[in-house]
Amino acid sequence: MTIVKTVDFISLGCSKNLVDSETLMGLFEAHGYRVTHDSEEPEGEIAVINTCGFIADAKEESINTILEFVERKQQGLLERVYVMGCLSERYLADLETEIPEVDGWYGKFNYRQLLEDLDGLAHLETPRHLTTPSHYAYLKISEGCDRHCAYCAIPLITGHHQSRPMEDILSEVRALVKRGVKEFQVIAQELTYYGVDLYGEQRIAELISRMADIEGVEWIRLHYAYPTHFPWELLQVMREKPNVCRYLDIALQHISDHMLNRMRRNTSKQETIELIERLRREVPGIHLRTTLMVGFPGETDKDFEELVDFVKWARFERMGAFAYSEEDGTYSAEHYEDDVPEEVKQRRLDRLMRVQQNISAEIEAAKIGQPLRIIIDRTEGDYYIGRTEFCSPEVDPEVLVPLSQGPLNTGQFYDVRIIDAEEFDLYGEII
Repeated sequence: MTIVKTVDFISLGCSKNLVDSETLMGLFEAHGYRVTHDSEEPEGEIAVINTCGFIADAKEESINTILEFVERKQQGLLERVYVMGCLSERYLADLETEIPEVDGWYGKFNYRQLLEDLDGLAHLETPRHLTTPSHYAYLKISEGCDRHCAYCAIPLITGHHQSRPMEDILSEVRALVKRGVKEFQVIAQELTYYGVDLYGEQRIAELISRMADIEGVEWIRLHYAYPTHFPWELLQVMREKPNVCRYLDIALQHISDHMLNRMRRNTSKQETIELIERLRREVPGIHLRTTLMVGFPGETDKDFEELVDFVKWARFERMGAFAYSEEDGTYSAEHYEDDVPEEVKQRRLDRLMRVQQNISAEIEAAKIGQPLRIIIDRTEGDYYIGRTEFCSPEVDPEVLVPLSQGPLNTGQFYDVRIIDAEEFDLYGEII
């Protein structure tokens, strides 16, 4: 009798990492393995940890996770531990020396080799094993980044921007639709640059337009745009294609010209303001998600106050923020002193998020009485949990519909009227 071994995948970091994990999970399944993902009680004979190496907290989490599974191996609860992803791509030599108990280290691009090294098995072209609910999936359209922001280690890890061929992406979309996927979260380190390396020009608008024309694609949501050289033709696609969500994730980082220059963002305060005004003007009702940074080297009280005023003016529907941490090899680590005290960073971060908290509460409360279309993700407690086109999974507000309004089916769309709002959640009733 053939004994089927179980491989437990632990995927840390961003959704781009998750796509890599799903790809390798599909390969293992095609070769007869049973796979699990982020199990609360790990049960596999083999563990594969996909690491993040972006910022200090993520690196610490990755190392702690590796050590946890190495200990399980030493206790006889696991046969082998393998590590892949950004952390091992960047620090391979150090990690091999410091944690020799790991059975194999793989980076960001050679992880398919793991299966061949493990069992001598050849690579196959196999479908991803989706870890998300069956009605949505992440769609990675490129890897790497040609921007060189002063604080960012991503180009050091992933290298130059590499677009996937458009036909490959569209083929994957068609295949996923056949498997029941209706909603696509389009992801890249910098999606607005898509196509420049392959076609000599930005082709993100064409890609999204062609995706939108595929029968069965209900929602397309765009993540991780860059503000400089924004492809304005993309806004026409967002306006004209009803299944392209009025949602854009565009990290801005700061607004002070002093900070933008030091961060090497290649934009200015005035250009950023004009960008936001045009986005809102050309796509009425668009919801903008952004990320901001406090405590970058040289940030003064004046710079920070300028950032606070900007957030009050922009009234982002979705906003996250983080405190600067120095990353090895980046321009800022080599050229600037990390001169903002940690307590000042934390104080600024807390204040900025309090400002945004009030803005978010007001924006969500304004939806009371509105009819909105939602997709149901799951049931939880006494509610069906759904999302509107303005909400990305796991990070944005959800719509709670009482179970008494059912039966409702996961993965199906419904029209609701918003009857109440909290800071991060809406309550709806079926129309």
